[in-house]
Amino acid sequence: MTDTLRIGNITIPKTAALAPMAGVADRAYRLMCRKYGAAMTVSEMVSAKGIVYSDRKTAELCTITEPERPMGIQLFGSEPEFMEKAVDIVLEYCPDFIDINMGCPVPKVVGTGAGSALMKDIDLASAVTASVVKAAGDVPVTVKMRSGWSADSIIAPEFAKAMEDAGAAAVAVHSRTRDQFYSGYADYSVIAAVKQAVKIPVIGSGDVTDLNSCLKMYGETGCDLAMIGRGSYGNPFVFQEIAAHFAGEDYTPPTVEEKMEVMLEHIRLILSLSAKPEEFAMHEARKHAAWYMNGYYGSAKFRGRCYQLETYAQAQALAEEFTSLQRSRGTLC
Repeated sequence: MTDTLRIGNITIPKTAALAPMAGVADRAYRLMCRKYGAAMTVSEMVSAKGIVYSDRKTAELCTITEPERPMGIQLFGSEPEFMEKAVDIVLEYCPDFIDINMGCPVPKVVGTGAGSALMKDIDLASAVTASVVKAAGDVPVTVKMRSGWSADSIIAPEFAKAMEDAGAAAVAVHSRTRDQFYSGYADYSVIAAVKQAVKIPVIGSGDVTDLNSCLKMYGETGCDLAMIGRGSYGNPFVFQEIAAHFAGEDYTPPTVEEKMEVMLEHIRLILSLSAKPEEFAMHEARKHAAWYMNGYYGSAKFRGRCYQLETYAQAQALAEEFTSLQRSRGTLC
């Protein structure tokens, strides 16, 4: 039987969760990953100031459907008063938890003092967390963070303890520094140190791409839950593999044909959820189509063609051609 953990009043299987990823983990992506066993999901980043000043995209980013649950809404911002106002707005969408982004490394977020910039100011980060916790009431608040700003400022353990003291119900640690962005390797010793520093659940993130790396994350860090980001690109099956292991069930990897079927299902979901015409919605689907083709003979050429897709019919034809090529090479598994 799979172990569970609790964050506030929600129970989550100790398998693997889907990481929040701006521009990637939209509703279609979350639904696909939940279908294959992701333990929980989180929205794309939502700007606190953005939703306080304008609700143009609020419903699109914050609406939660039942199949996506347990699901949190992730806010970013560096001003406690705006974060508090934003929480009042997102609570209308009934999130299972609210996540504060203190890990995003991109300049346009860091430049506002938000994301991983908050790791340079523990007092401000604590004030932001306390304001969100106060506004959230009974809804648990989590914090997504990094190891630190740079290699000479690995402050994750004390930072996590400060977030716990400010009322956070859990912390998620991507064990790279801001300066690393997504390069190099995640340092699991940092997650282990955070686990020793706090009593609240610790979610470990970084370099989990399959069952073996997930088990390594659990074994080396003692974390309460593993989180998968880029390792799920074109690979929702990773959650099925991990969930099967912890349930004591057999797992059979998908064939290329099955992957192409799931790719097309994913594209259909993107199209059905989009308010845009097919041609423009297909722009959103292109990168996903390319990711499903990774790792096979001739995939580089096919991935390039994915970025030219304008219709679902073209995606179908490309998937059939790709499958035929793998069949001719004897690489269907």
